[in-house]
Amino acid sequence: MILGFPVIVNLRRVMSYKDAGDLVSKIKGLYVILDDQFLKGRNMVDLAYSILSGGASVIQIRDKKNDKGDILDNSIRIRDICESHGALLIINDHVDLAVASGAHGVHLGQHDLPIDISRQILLPNQLIGTSNALLNEASESIRTGADYIAVGAIFPTKTKNNTRPAGLNTLSNICRISSVPVVAIGGIDKSNAREVIEAGADSVCVVSAVLGSHDPESAARDIVTVISE
Repeated sequence: MILGFPVIVNLRRVMSYKDAGDLVSKIKGLYVILDDQFLKGRNMVDLAYSILSGGASVIQIRDKKNDKGDILDNSIRIRDICESHGALLIINDHVDLAVASGAHGVHLGQHDLPIDISRQILLPNQLIGTSNALLNEASESIRTGADYIAVGAIFPTKTKNNTRPAGLNTLSNICRISSVPVVAIGGIDKSNAREVIEAGADSVCVVSAVLGSHDPESAARDIVTVISE
């Protein structure tokens, strides 16, 4: 495979990142998923800037619609904005795009590439996060080397169909056994975000609570304020 100049530059950028432990320490506060299904015609890069200005610590790009070239272009631009805000960029599913864009990591579902295979593709200082609904899934993710785990859906959510809420008790139990940061996801907004933090989560992850707002920056800031109290 012949690597183009922009990709080589991005690989060098990743190699210049601090070690994974330093990046993991940034998995806290507000984590926002930029889902292409919730953009409503808005520009993803502009949205990222607004959300980061509102205080988000992590942005994940979840794009199931566009081709990889477009996703790569957005990822590179959003990565630069994340770095200017001291935040992280995570790519959903696409390990190759995480490497090519110079993102800080990749997020994997239960049926995506296994962690060990993904680790062979990623550079050593890129992170791997995983989605988990059950205690045994979370335990396995930790055992096999996830750098952080997402747990949910905590509350009922319209973002994903046929999702049975895990609930705060499951979240609390997972937080007690976890040796890595725990990101709570699913049905979270400013009205219940504090409950999630009190249950032990290091970070709250939202989609519609921010992307569904006419003012994403203010929506992000409101949640950051609640979880920082």
